[in-house]
Amino acid sequence: MGDAAIVVQFGETIGPRTHDRVRQLAEYLERHPFAGMIEYVPSFLSVAVYYEPYALLLAHAGDEEPSAKNADPGGIAVRLLTDILAKLQASSQTQARIVEIPVCYGGELGPDLPEVAAHHGLTEQEVIEIHASADYLVYMLGFAPGFAYLGGLSERIATPRRQTPRLAIPAGTVGIAGDQTGVYPIVTPGGWQLIGKTPEPLFLPAAMPPTLLKAGDIVRFRPITRAEFDSREVGAR
Repeated sequence: MGDAAIVVQFGETIGPRTHDRVRQLAEYLERHPFAGMIEYVPSFLSVAVYYEPYALLLAHAGDEEPSAKNADPGGIAVRLLTDILAKLQASSQTQARIVEIPVCYGGELGPDLPEVAAHHGLTEQEVIEIHASADYLVYMLGFAPGFAYLGGLSERIATPRRQTPRLAIPAGTVGIAGDQTGVYPIVTPGGWQLIGKTPEPLFLPAAMPPTLLKAGDIVRFRPITRAEFDSREVGAR
């Protein structure tokens, strides 16, 4: 990918098995970055690895000063990553972290809950119970700081996006779009069906890491009352 990045792709379809391999490489690079590496960026199917070409040459080309004859940082990066992937074949996965996110469903915090329920011929309470009963795998972060793409939404409540997106959705709002669900971490436009809101901050710019969730986490939504939401939100301020 250009002259300063390599993409390692693990499959063609989104699923837990491909995700495990993406996560495995990302976790290894987090613990063991090679000299010259700048950062890694995991996605649904791949990991992009960015490096500084000259630093990579100095660190891995041997004793000879880099020159036009041996200046091939891309080749060096490919060899390093190939060796890493070979090491990972027999290694085991780490235990997934479970993150519970409290959600107050419906009302002004989830204005589209009635529409989602009507779309499926369900009651609002049934939608809440279905949404809160699943374990959701964080496949990747993207779109906005701290926004997690979650897999595992039941087909029983999968609902198309709104025809007209909203211009500003409050941070913490929980939504459904097609077969996906997620939480808006910051105020942003969006066309998802809004079913609730959490007082839990997902984007933490002063912390390290600056996001509540990371790829590989398991998210569980826990219904809470409006009173609990209000007390948690005041405490967060």
